Amino acid sequence: MDPQLIAQAATAGTTIDAASVIKAASLIGSGIAAVGVFGPGIGIGVAGARALEGMARQPEMAGKLLANAIIIAALMEALGLLAFVVAILLYLNGTKV
Repeated sequence: MDPQLIAQAATAGTTIDAASVIKAASLIGSGIAAVGVFGPGIGIGVAGARALEGMARQPEMAGKLLANAIIIAALMEALGLLAFVVAILLYLNGTKV
């Protein structure tokens, strides 16, 4: 083990500038925001399953249940798209810096 080499390795890369911190935070944040896309996907699946179950139990309410299920699925999909857009914007901000 060379002590001089260890000393050089200890001092290498110790300067941290603001641009690299912003880039790292943006990329980490985009990864976390991308996870937000999974929640609405699971929610739409659960809501669809419950709507079909309700239609099977009460066929006379199928029209109302279908309309409500479509509205709920659209709202959940909007949340998923919002999370996706935030993830893309954070990623682009991180690669630009």
